[in-house]
Amino acid sequence: MAFVDIEKYPRVKAAVIFPEVVGEYTALSSEARLEEISGLALAINLDVVFREIIKIRTVKPSTFIGQGALDKILPLVEQGVELLVIDTRISPIQQRNLEKKLGLKVIDRTALILEIFGERAQTKEGKLQVELAHLTYQRSRLVRSWTHLERQRGGAGFLGGPGETQIELDRRIIDDKIIRIKKDLEKVRLTRSIQRSSRLKVPYPIVALVGYTNAGKSTLFNRLSDSNVFAKDLLFATLDTSMRKITLPSGRDVILSDTVGFISDLPHELVMAFRATLEEVLNADLVVHVRDIAGENSREQKQDVLKVLESLGFQNIEEDRRYIEVLNKIDILDMERKHDLSLNKKTYMAPLSAISGEGCADFLQWIDDKLSADYDVLELEVGASNGKLIAWIYDNTEVLTNVIKEDRIRFKIKLDVATNSKLQKMLA
Repeated sequence: MAFVDIEKYPRVKAAVIFPEVVGEYTALSSEARLEEISGLALAINLDVVFREIIKIRTVKPSTFIGQGALDKILPLVEQGVELLVIDTRISPIQQRNLEKKLGLKVIDRTALILEIFGERAQTKEGKLQVELAHLTYQRSRLVRSWTHLERQRGGAGFLGGPGETQIELDRRIIDDKIIRIKKDLEKVRLTRSIQRSSRLKVPYPIVALVGYTNAGKSTLFNRLSDSNVFAKDLLFATLDTSMRKITLPSGRDVILSDTVGFISDLPHELVMAFRATLEEVLNADLVVHVRDIAGENSREQKQDVLKVLESLGFQNIEEDRRYIEVLNKIDILDMERKHDLSLNKKTYMAPLSAISGEGCADFLQWIDDKLSADYDVLELEVGASNGKLIAWIYDNTEVLTNVIKEDRIRFKIKLDVATNSKLQKMLA
């Protein structure tokens, strides 16, 4: 599968369509889907000169869309349009037939998102995950996609015979690459696991920011951690996980984690490829769902995020004590809506603006209170020679402070009720 060469064609003229299939349910409205796919196209610097919702009564097996839609798009070729983005997943045959009939390049939703991920990935792990997703997608496009893949090559094996077809050779090459990348990713995962174990020994609680793409996670991350992680009004501005230590109002240190954004109909290849990164969320002490409360589709976007979290292993996430919702972008709400939020907010919802900083102090206090729930804070002195007890304290509690005085160590620790009971028995 050939993707748009962004560097060679920095402003490719593109047409964007959302095929609205009559009777088919979509979480987002057709207008919202068209707006979203246009935003995705703009995210890789495409020049969107045409965009439209195409109503379809029956999906055409050969081209997905009907002749009427094709007649609308054909004149655009004479106007310099080089690319058609269709906001659905089309088969290889449908793609080939559309390209033949229209005389331009055609990519579907999955290919466009993969292209964005390919441009955004910066770390070694991110690049490996994107390449794995690309190859998995490409492999699915080899099935009777192009006639040249039916050619046969002579075999040199012991059994002889007609040899393997070009499609078999291409599939084998891709399979070999996939195996190599999975091995490389396994090494990265091992390193991540070691790092995670090290963090657990510190131990700092992990606070993971999740949410729909462009909800403002990175902007909030930068404000809370005084960082400069790339944050822009673009879909999928963040792909690689970033972590920073921040201090809460109580003086407790936590690690704040910024993760890749989710989106409706996130390609399966990407969910699987980025699973290792997203699994960081599973190990978080607190999951902060950042929502764009000013967006028209905030509720629908929330459901898409919850679906991805459920696919990672969360069950009844909204009832999980680790879950908090942040209602971001209140700075662009009118006074009436802001007032309604302040009246109706629940204990797990925090309205704020990552841009202006309004509500961020309350949010940090919220995190502090949430992490402190059902925990005790104790102060105790331990002999410096009691290595076994000291090691146990570091392994099983959160050490807030430790002050060494001659042959004694004064600890201030946080621990849950069960761990406190064990500690009291050890001290008895």
